[in-house]
Amino acid sequence: MVEKRGTAAYPLGRRSSWVKIRHATTAEAAVVGYTGPRRRPRNLALVTDAEQDRVRLSARLDQVLAVHAGTALADAPVTGKLRAGDGSYTGIDTDLVVEILAGSGRHGTLTVTRMR
Repeated sequence: MVEKRGTAAYPLGRRSSWVKIRHATTAEAAVVGYTGPRRRPRNLALVTDAEQDRVRLSARLDQVLAVHAGTALADAPVTGKLRAGDGSYTGIDTDLVVEILAGSGRHGTLTVTRMR
C-alpha cells in the first residue's frame, strides 16, 4: 500500500511524495547472538516462536536500541561464532527477549522495536 504524507501536496502524475507501507505483525523473539561490537551491536540474531529451529538476523538496529542492547548483552556469556542462513554472528547465552515487527514482504525482515 502507498500513501502520501498529510502535509504533502497532491501533484498529478507524480509519485515522489508517496510512501510505501508494508504490513507487519508484532511478535516476540529470543536473542541468541549479535553482529558487530558487543557494546553497540549492528544486528541481533533472533529466534521467533514461529520458527524455533531457525536463527535469523534482524534489520540494522538504530542507535538508541544498539546502546540498550549493548548494555543488556554486557554480562552474557559468549558461546562462540555461529552462522545463520544470512550471515555469521557471535552467539550468547541470555534470556533477553525483544519485540519485533515481522514483515510479510518477500524477505520478511525482522525489525526490533523495543527490548523486554
